Amino acid sequence: MSQTLTRLRPAIRDHFRKLGKREFIPGKTRIPLTVPTYDAAEVEEALESLLSTWVSMGKKVKRFEEMFAKYLGSKHAVMVNSGSSANLLAMSVLRNSMIPRSMPPGSEVITPAVTWVTTVYPIVNTGCLPVLVDVDLESYNLSPDAVEKAITSKTKAIVPVHLLGNPCKIDAIRKMADEKDLFLMEDACESTGADFQGRKVGTFGNMGTFSFYMSHHISTIEGGMVVTDNDAMYECLKAMRAFGWVRDLANAKRYIEENRGIDPRFLFLTQGFNFRPTELQGAFGMHQIGKLERFIELRRRNASYWNKRLASYRDVLVLPQEEPQTRHVYFGYPVTIRLEAGFGRDDMTSELEKKGIETRPIMAGNFADQPVAKQIPCRVVGDLKNSKLIMRNSFFIGNHNGIGPAERDYVADIIIQFLDSTARR
Repeated sequence: MSQTLTRLRPAIRDHFRKLGKREFIPGKTRIPLTVPTYDAAEVEEALESLLSTWVSMGKKVKRFEEMFAKYLGSKHAVMVNSGSSANLLAMSVLRNSMIPRSMPPGSEVITPAVTWVTTVYPIVNTGCLPVLVDVDLESYNLSPDAVEKAITSKTKAIVPVHLLGNPCKIDAIRKMADEKDLFLMEDACESTGADFQGRKVGTFGNMGTFSFYMSHHISTIEGGMVVTDNDAMYECLKAMRAFGWVRDLANAKRYIEENRGIDPRFLFLTQGFNFRPTELQGAFGMHQIGKLERFIELRRRNASYWNKRLASYRDVLVLPQEEPQTRHVYFGYPVTIRLEAGFGRDDMTSELEKKGIETRPIMAGNFADQPVAKQIPCRVVGDLKNSKLIMRNSFFIGNHNGIGPAERDYVADIIIQFLDSTARR
């Protein structure tokens, strides 16, 4: 195997060197929402697993879990096959009787109306009721005031989302959760590496979830993670990740002793899923985690540049901003067209797309406006004024490691040309 890898490495490295030399031609080279974050190191590590024939969850997944937990400052990390699975697994743990005071069926779970759909679906999948509340327009994040108004005697959990790399006001939300004895599950799938008061998001609640999909800050192609400091939740996460069996549990010997006569390799303690990642995903993660801070710095540099270039247009645009005592990691670069701008979102995005700059809406927009919201039980609190505006007037462009000074300049130039010819005429 080592001889095979030795023969292949030069070709793999030469391939990625050539990829890195592609020239950007303004107006001709498309600027996509995302580009791959991996290179030869990840491919070689994954190839080593393929050649070994050990490709199911193993030591590389475990190593990435340890590295990720250390990076965040979390006690435990459990890798799964996607960020969506991470959310469903975490919600399922909150409903599992293996943990103290687990949520009963029908529990209300407060979450923002502006999010991705797989924040909301797991609440329904686990027999609970999503309660949709409004967000702050400047941050796109859950409004603490809206959360407070939504809490009832049936509320058992809050699921804040750190949207688009921007930390939400997690101190205020955590205070409410503590005072009301509510579970707090942070969806940090778009905000890996973001800080609030010097602490990584995803570590403030009972659990935090992350995604390593191709468009995210680091990628394992598909993949996700759940982190927690709670030992009981950690054991439940491990069991439910893989069918509910006892193989990876700290008390496996006790469960085996209590259930003599059942093959210990196939002893099932609780219900569960098959959310296991592969060794290939673990192999990618081991190398990606070391690149994360560099990727974040690139994204922050791009966003800072665009904010400066577009600062004089704040009368027609809501631009992203970094709150005090936070570190925004800019999953994308979001823009909201003000109602008084005199032009609409589609006017601006159509022009950007014509010029080769890819755009997309802010996640699923206002979830309450999506047709699927009519198919599932949910409760809406307030008029969702900001969420409705974001649904119709907001979008974002790519902000990633594939955007350098030339691409950055071009994006700013095209936006300014559009604004000068449309908003200022």
